[in-house]
Amino acid sequence: VQLQASGGGLVQAGGSLRLSCAFSGRTVSTYVMGWFRQAPGKEREFVAAIGWRSAITYYADSVKGRFTTSRDNAKNTVYLQMNSLKPEDTAVYYCASSGSRYPTTSGSEYDYWGQGTQVTVSS
Repeated sequence: VQLQASGGGLVQAGGSLRLSCAFSGRTVSTYVMGWFRQAPGKEREFVAAIGWRSAITYYADSVKGRFTTSRDNAKNTVYLQMNSLKPEDTAVYYCASSGSRYPTTSGSEYDYWGQGTQVTVSS
């Protein structure tokens, strides 16, 4: 099982980026997918998660209303649309998959992780 995150980059505050996470090795449709991030000197934190039927999504309070996660099971891909970016959103972003029945915010419940993609927001 492999997860490949992409789409990171440098953007000015207020701008947008869309991250993608390609899932291979198994069908993604039955997995909960999550996004986490880690800024320099800080612990990894939960960003967003989506259930395997897409009906349930969770977001960290810090990104609620600005970020949206979605999935295309036919393409085995999950997305994180990030709008109104702030300098404090600067971090390495990781996608992960979980066999949990429902979306979970706990990193320990995710089994497979992508390599991360850097997002840098300039002020």
